Amino acid sequence: MTTQTTAKTLGQSAIRTEIAAIFTVALIGLGIVFVAGHAQASALHDAAHDVRHATGFPCH
Repeated sequence: MTTQTTAKTLGQSAIRTEIAAIFTVALIGLGIVFVAGHAQASALHDAAHDVRHATGFPCH
């Protein structure tokens, strides 16, 4: 029994697409953290209270 492996290489457009996707997801994630961490509305504060403490944002 023989096993054959092949290597796939990504083209330039595929690499750019992956980099753009990583950057977009990171930007959205940071936006969520900072919006929840710095929000002053009481409803959002109550909803994000435990997350703030878990990520190190002071809220008191």
